[in-house]
Amino acid sequence: MQTLASAARAIRDMMPDRRFGRVVAVRGALIEVEGLAGAAQIGSRIEITSPNGIVQAEVTALDREVALCLPFVDPQGVGLGARAELGAGQFSVRPSQAWLGRMINGLGQPVDGLGSLPNGADPQPIKAPPPAAANRARVAERIETGVRTLDLFVPLCRGQRLGLFAGSGVGKSVLLSMLARWTQCDVAVIGLIGERGREVQEFIEDDLGPEGMARSVVVVATSDEPALMRRQAAWTTLAVAEHFRDQGLNVLCLMDSVTRFAMAQREIGLASGEPPATKGYTPTVFAELPRLLERAGPGEPGKGMITGLFTVLVDGDDHNEPVADAVRGILDGHVVMRRAIAERGRYPAIDILKSVSRTLPHCMNDAQNDIRVGARKLLSTYTDMEEMVRLGAYKAGSSPEVDRAVALAPEIEKMLNQGKNDQGNADAAFAALGEIVALSMEMMEQ
Repeated sequence: MQTLASAARAIRDMMPDRRFGRVVAVRGALIEVEGLAGAAQIGSRIEITSPNGIVQAEVTALDREVALCLPFVDPQGVGLGARAELGAGQFSVRPSQAWLGRMINGLGQPVDGLGSLPNGADPQPIKAPPPAAANRARVAERIETGVRTLDLFVPLCRGQRLGLFAGSGVGKSVLLSMLARWTQCDVAVIGLIGERGREVQEFIEDDLGPEGMARSVVVVATSDEPALMRRQAAWTTLAVAEHFRDQGLNVLCLMDSVTRFAMAQREIGLASGEPPATKGYTPTVFAELPRLLERAGPGEPGKGMITGLFTVLVDGDDHNEPVADAVRGILDGHVVMRRAIAERGRYPAIDILKSVSRTLPHCMNDAQNDIRVGARKLLSTYTDMEEMVRLGAYKAGSSPEVDRAVALAPEIEKMLNQGKNDQGNADAAFAALGEIVALSMEMMEQ
């Protein structure tokens, strides 16, 4: 293998169209390279020679004769005058069926210690455009997630993109693992962007498990890795999902979290000289979010679909902060998770009244919609009067509607409570919820 690698390097060294530059400045993570004018473009690959080996970088900005580059790894050892070679083309990966059950980084390299990764025949661009709007298929049928709250109140359809909006510590990762194991799909592609290093293995072994991992490709970039690698991991997640979609498979794409992708893009933008805008986020953050998220969804007719579930970490439980607000406007629905619900012990801590699926009411039949609307009315009435009931300010019998809500809303909450190994069935859940709504109708007629 070493002989082949040496021969490949020797052949490449003889190629006449190679372009070299040199490092003229290193400012924090930013590396400035001269000598590539007229050849380097935004997104070009750069290989910088250092005493510690080759440092891969990407051109993120151009300033007159200087290419501004950010590295994918720690640039320790890169010094003034270091040789910088312009790579050929943009970054791409070559996914294959053999990638299932494997964990890779943002460059498509294995990081699970299970040996080399067999590459597929066709390169998949890391940053591909979404399918043309006029050529996309429509969102397809409703699919079961195994999570009763979602199946009943915030249904997910094949090809839909749904956001999970939550603060820290309210059960977002556990809900994501339930969806990864139970949602109907052919392949799952999971992007863990900016996660704590210790949580990656915990998620794979404890939450995802062998059954979920067998049909999944996991793309990982931990919080200690450079911003460019975190952003790259998000793009690679979608690139792998697009590969399987183009094979005609129905893909479940989960990303935790879009917020950390936005933070990585903010770091890149600020390092490249962009001005900060809303809450310090640079303008390119809000340009890149739709480019990333629009890649999920229905493919062209005859191909598969990417059903997307993207988590958004809301800052200080503020669901109107800039990234959350932007993502909510792009996706086809949002699931809001509340700390107050988690604190009273109901998991998943989904706020039904604040969550929306834009595929409703068409994805349910009339009977299911009647049950859903009736249950929402009970929960809404109970939520409005809950404080007065607790304080003793409400007198039983004052309002039959409130009396029904006080009696039945806790039963709905009890039915929705679900452990991480308690897989739900949509038909059984609708039957149970229908009994509660029917009881409400009987109480109203009395």
